[in-house]
Amino acid sequence: MKRAVVTGGTRGIGLAVVRLLADSGYAVTAFYSSNEEDASRARTAVPSAEFLRVNVTDEAAVARTFSKFESLSLLVNNAGVSSFSQVQDVSWEEFSRVMNVNAGGTFLCCKHAVKKMLSEGGSIVNVSSVWGQTGGSCESVYSASKGAVIAFSKALAKELAPAKIRVNCVCPGMIDTRMNGGLDESARAAFREEILLEREGTAEEVALAVLFLAEHGYITGEILSVNGGYYV
Repeated sequence: MKRAVVTGGTRGIGLAVVRLLADSGYAVTAFYSSNEEDASRARTAVPSAEFLRVNVTDEAAVARTFSKFESLSLLVNNAGVSSFSQVQDVSWEEFSRVMNVNAGGTFLCCKHAVKKMLSEGGSIVNVSSVWGQTGGSCESVYSASKGAVIAFSKALAKELAPAKIRVNCVCPGMIDTRMNGGLDESARAAFREEILLEREGTAEEVALAVLFLAEHGYITGEILSVNGGYYV
C-alpha cells in the first residue's frame, strides 16, 4: 500500500485530501499542529487515517516522525497560516511566524520526506495560493510565503527529477474553508464577482487537483491553478 503524508490534515483542504487519498487506497498519515478538537473530528471522519501532532517548524520533530516510515510515496504540504494586515502594521514576529510555517514547514517536510523517496521515487504536492501568483492587498506577507512555495516547488522539481521524484504545486483561489471565514459577506461577494465561474471553490475540488498531480507520472514542476477562473 502506498504511504502518504499530509500536513495540516485535520480540516478544510487538508482533511479533504486525507479523505480522498484514503478512499483511493493510500495509507495516510496526517500532521496537525495543536487543535485536538479538530483532530478528534478528523479521526471520526476518516478512521482509516493516522493523525499525529507534529509542529512542521520543529525540525527535530519532523525528522523524528519521517524516520519512522519504512517508505513514502507521497507528501502533500498543506499546513499554513494566514495573515491580514497592511505592511506597515506587520511585526517582525508576525512575518517570521507566517514564513516559518508556510515556507519553512514546506521546506522541512520536503527535506526529510525526500530521504524516504530517493530509492524508489515519489511525488510531492505543495499547496500554495492564488496570492502566491498575483499578490494580495493587505496580505503581503502571506503572499510572499506562498510565492516562496511556488519558487521552491519549481527548483525542487529540477533537483529531484533524476531521482524520479516529481514535485508539483496547487494554487487554490477563494475556497470555502475556515481560513476564509474571517472575511465578511461583502468582501466574499466582491471576490466572487472576479471569478469566471461566479462561486467559491470547495476543499474537495482542490483535493481532486492534488490527487491528479500526485498520480500523474509525466507531470512535474507544474503550478496548477484551482481558482474558478479568477484570472486568465
